[in-house]
Amino acid sequence: MKGRYLRHVTGVDGAMRRVGLLRLVTLVGACAALAAAAAPANAARISVGKLILRADGGFEPRQLPRRTYVPIRFEGHGNIEMRDGSVPPALQRVRLDFDRDGKLTTTGLPTCQASQIEGTTTKQARSRCGDAQVGSGKVGATAALPFLGRVNVRAPLTLFNGPKQGHTWTVLAHAQTDLLLPETYVVTIPVEPRRGAYAYRSTFDIPPILGGLASLTHLSGKVGRIYTAGGREHSFISARCSDGILQTQGFASFADGTVMSGSLFKPCSVQR
Repeated sequence: MKGRYLRHVTGVDGAMRRVGLLRLVTLVGACAALAAAAAPANAARISVGKLILRADGGFEPRQLPRRTYVPIRFEGHGNIEMRDGSVPPALQRVRLDFDRDGKLTTTGLPTCQASQIEGTTTKQARSRCGDAQVGSGKVGATAALPFLGRVNVRAPLTLFNGPKQGHTWTVLAHAQTDLLLPETYVVTIPVEPRRGAYAYRSTFDIPPILGGLASLTHLSGKVGRIYTAGGREHSFISARCSDGILQTQGFASFADGTVMSGSLFKPCSVQR
């Protein structure tokens, strides 16, 4: 099931040039998300030709039970750039697979409909669907515009619990830019349960930014929500530590045909 977004529809060229499997392996040790933010030199880095992707993330707490799931909060960030400083090709599609030691729970958590936040500002979206908010962050984009030259855009990102579609959960990602005219983006991100090493998969398209003139260059966010429903406490995301590692597998395709894929590993320790 592919992610959907409002306002824009685009596809990925079936003749994409696969550049190869690139593995993102972070240092095992005390490298949580906050430390990565304070010391960006420790972030993972891969490159294909002139295109460079830097990414890192982490979760708290890092001490987890071996068998039972406990609430966690995830934080991550990524940056896309060109070695020569030019505007990178547009990121078009993302696929993420999440470790089987992670767990998603939405029982009793309010949902937000895409129609409630289409065309809204960040403040309006959070006011209308605040009970369903599960994360926040920032997105950044860069464009080379006629008469204006290079322009960088930053906007708040908000994540909401969306309505379930059969057995598939959804998360709504909301952002609004106001460089030329206000433009709101609402992306529906499916979270599909799976069997095997990875428990969930999300596949979604990135909408054209500023009418296709801009390319996504930055994404950061914090995800986590503890809430009460039916007299019990629940956590939107939970995790355990059965094998000492939590991992995420990622796939990204760009407008110029470049494809990057790899895995991000983060250590955990078993609670004593």
